[in-house]
Formats: sequence, structure tokens, C-alpha cells
Amino acid sequence: MSAKRVGVLALQGDVREHLAALREAGAEATTVRRRSELDAVDGLVIPGGESTTISHLLRELDLLEPLRARLAEGLPAYGSCAGMIMLATEILDAGAPGREATPLKAIDMTVRRNAFGRQVDSFEADLDFTGIDGPVHAVFIRAPWVERVGPDVEVLARAGEHIVAVRQGNAIATAFHPEMTGDRRIHKLFVSGL
Repeated sequence: MSAKRVGVLALQGDVREHLAALREAGAEATTVRRRSELDAVDGLVIPGGESTTISHLLRELDLLEPLRARLAEGLPAYGSCAGMIMLATEILDAGAPGREATPLKAIDMTVRRNAFGRQVDSFEADLDFTGIDGPVHAVFIRAPWVERVGPDVEVLARAGEHIVAVRQGNAIATAFHPEMTGDRRIHKLFVSGL
């Protein structure tokens, strides 16, 4: 059986790091910047970055609606940090009027942008993560958290009382950056579900 082709939305963020993590997890990893590239993947990673900028670039490149359509059709997706924000159905503190982050509506959740604070409030923590043996070391950078989940959303991890990792169907989202740690278990969890 050949490796699944997983795209990394290459508009902003840790694109190289996610490509490396996906390859180590057994996927054929490629960048996605165009509709034809989106149409050619079996799964998609939406990396961190700035959710309002990612939304703007998706609109500028005419990728927003095609991406929403692929997700609605069941395209497996994994979003880290800003990627989590993008996969939500509702975004709190979505940004300045006219420059708001636009939800892709792949996971029934409400996410608060920059919930843990500013860049200086970034932190690291070891978390229990459902489906993964042993703690996951999590790097939080201007991270969101989940304020509400729908009935079909499974909570995978919490930082204190705050939800920081979820799954709904074949979509996974984390408020943190596993691609920065060298631990490939979350990427393997995603790839194994393709």
C-alpha cells in the first residue's frame, strides 16, 4: 500500500516542520498553495501562524470555499494553533472588522484566539493526551483554547481547565505546536486515520 498524500497549507507558519513530521509519520507530504494541489491530497495540515492572515490569503488565492467544500466532504484535517482556530465553527475575538479570521467549520467548537495571552505569555507543558501513551510535551505560542465543543467532539487534552486538543471524525486540532518538539505521535495519530 502506498503512503497517503498529505498536504500542508503553505501560506504561513511551520510548513517545513510539519512536512518533516508528516514524512517521519509515514505520509507523502507536499505543500498546498493552489486549488489543484488541494484537490490532489488525501489529508491536510493547517499549521500555526496568524489566523486572520491565513483567512485573508485563502480568500486572495480563491482557496477558502474550495477548502470548506473539501472539509465538508470529509477531507481529513489536522490544525495546530492557528489551524485549530481555522477549523472551528465559531471564533471569538476573531480580529479587526474586515480582517477577521474566517472559520472553516470542520469541527463543532468555539475557539478563543490568543486565549493564553500575548507572545510573552508563551509556555510549555506536559499533557495527558487521549489515544497516546505517556505525556505529550506541548509548546503554546499565543495559543487559543476551546470554549465550547459540540456533542460529537472528543476532548483529547486539557491544559488545566482549558481544552487544548480535540477530534471530530477525521479532523484533529491542537492549540499547541507538536511539530516543534520532535515528538511525532500526534502526526502519526493523524496519518494513521487516513
